[in-house]
Amino acid sequence: MTVPDGDVLIHAGDCTGRGSENDLIALNHWLSLQPHQHKILIAGNHDKLFETEPARARELITSAIYLEDSGVDIEGVSFWGSPWTPAFFDWHFMRERGAPMADVWESIPVGTDVLITHGPPMGILDEVPRGAEDIEHTGCADLMMAVLRVRPKFHVFGHIHEGYGTSEIDGTLFINASSLDERYRPVNPPIVFDIS
Repeated sequence: MTVPDGDVLIHAGDCTGRGSENDLIALNHWLSLQPHQHKILIAGNHDKLFETEPARARELITSAIYLEDSGVDIEGVSFWGSPWTPAFFDWHFMRERGAPMADVWESIPVGTDVLITHGPPMGILDEVPRGAEDIEHTGCADLMMAVLRVRPKFHVFGHIHEGYGTSEIDGTLFINASSLDERYRPVNPPIVFDIS
């Protein structure tokens, strides 16, 4: 898959299959080949080493800015990123819904222009089919409350492959940039947006 050129490349997590050291070495090499002046990366539930050996994982990523409940300012635009999602199965960067998740989102600063999380907010590009006519919203309600508090111009996430696409609501452009479909095939093209 070809990644279009731009000023900032954002990867919203699940950047590896299993999160091994070799996976991160390959990811760093791939990032180094991309033409973007700035690259931002957060982890996701598949990115084991960032949670189990965070110092080692950060050493391996030299071609991007890694954000974990932290932010960066690039040419006057503020970015803030977090890998956490509500718990399901036995993956990485999971917290229980309610207070544990709300505590994570409380640290997002007001004034953030581009919010990057691994998972979506509740009710926005978060639908997963559960049978012939049943749809489940799998996003995080506490994250939605944080978005309403912070009001970023853009909210980039992935995680829910079936939710790929964009939706603009109340001045925020929500971007589910998952490159994989529900069968883990890399078929969704990168989403380009203009911050100015």
